[in-house]
Amino acid sequence: MQNNTFYNEILTDHNLHPAHKHELEDANYELEGVNPSCGDDIVLKLKIEDGKITDGAYVGDGCAISQASADMMLDLVIGRTIDEAKHLSDIFLRMIKGKITDEERDELEEAGVLQDISHMPARVKCAVLGWHTMDEIFDDPKKAEKKFPSIKGPSDPANVCHM
Repeated sequence: MQNNTFYNEILTDHNLHPAHKHELEDANYELEGVNPSCGDDIVLKLKIEDGKITDGAYVGDGCAISQASADMMLDLVIGRTIDEAKHLSDIFLRMIKGKITDEERDELEEAGVLQDISHMPARVKCAVLGWHTMDEIFDDPKKAEKKFPSIKGPSDPANVCHM
């Protein structure tokens, strides 16, 4: 593994002080991602406006790798367009398979420390959970679209939340 101390520091920091592990009430997309082999279970919440990810968060529980990876992913994609986020996801998923260049790894910033997860097959699903969940949101937005009740009265059929 690259530098075990650096790797451990980043994982520990993202687990003890996650910047994005919280509710996001105004998210307009949210989707649950589950890794049954490890017990990881997250709900990824994104606020997307005009093709740009303006905010994001996740809630849930899981191992250190799944939680840190989701947090690092959100560090990278908030403020970027959907196409840019897809590009970063593609790089990350190829990195986990051991198929990227050094320049591509640099694009992943801190998330690049997870490169050697590819040598730990039992942990691969943990590392990719947040990324796969984000890709699912992009691939099938209707499935993840968060419906907000309208401001109309409670008896109005338009006020029913269809999740």
